[in-house]
Amino acid sequence: MVGSITYLMLLFRLTSHKTSSTASTTTPLRHAFERRVEEVKPMKSDINALILDYLTTEGYPSAAAKFSKEANLKPRQEEDSVRARQKIQHFIHLGSIQDAIDALNELEPQVLDNNPSLHFALLRLQLVELIRTYNSTPNGDIGPALNFASEQLAPRAPTNPEFLEDLEQTMALLVFPSDKLEPTLAAILDPNLRRSVADRVNKAILICHDQRRDAAIRNLVRLRAWAENAVRDRNIEVPARIELGLDSIELPENGNDAMVT
Repeated sequence: MVGSITYLMLLFRLTSHKTSSTASTTTPLRHAFERRVEEVKPMKSDINALILDYLTTEGYPSAAAKFSKEANLKPRQEEDSVRARQKIQHFIHLGSIQDAIDALNELEPQVLDNNPSLHFALLRLQLVELIRTYNSTPNGDIGPALNFASEQLAPRAPTNPEFLEDLEQTMALLVFPSDKLEPTLAAILDPNLRRSVADRVNKAILICHDQRRDAAIRNLVRLRAWAENAVRDRNIEVPARIELGLDSIELPENGNDAMVT
């Protein structure tokens, strides 16, 4: 993470110059660039703040609480609030969508009331889980999936063309064998759909709480990519490959944070 910040700071400095930098004939440019990177020293307090922001925003309550104490930083959010978001995301990752909806309505009922697209995505995912259960159960009962689709999704589908398309694709899972699905249909059963919906729910809750949707480090990485492109567009000579600087970063192993990512 330190490397990522120093690279970004240096790249911003380079973009402020219109002339291209050149290397000496005795020192390779790559070495000169790295020496300049080493001269940029971000403050440890800034690094700690980024780490705490990531743990809080992404939903690691125990790690966030522990780290804030160790780094002597004020928690960005109440631990109970972070834990509630984590619980909802965990339900979604497990495929327990009704539990997630109930927990979300208990925490912030206006989230689904004000976001029909997110509500439909959750209900559609719940239908996917019912179909998954039907497909994996010998002589399974198709009734629950059909009833849920007709009662919960069919009335909402005509209100938005995307809703209708998503419902049609999901119902196609009942027609074709799960091992012979086209890529677009197979993607519906992929765990990535759970992760995508869980991420949308997390961001919606953060917005409701007047918090940023993304951890600051994600914005920092995007800014770094923009800065590098800006440098290259101006024909300023930099190494052909600049490492992101996050190779040594490891996510916390939280025994109490059952977060699935």
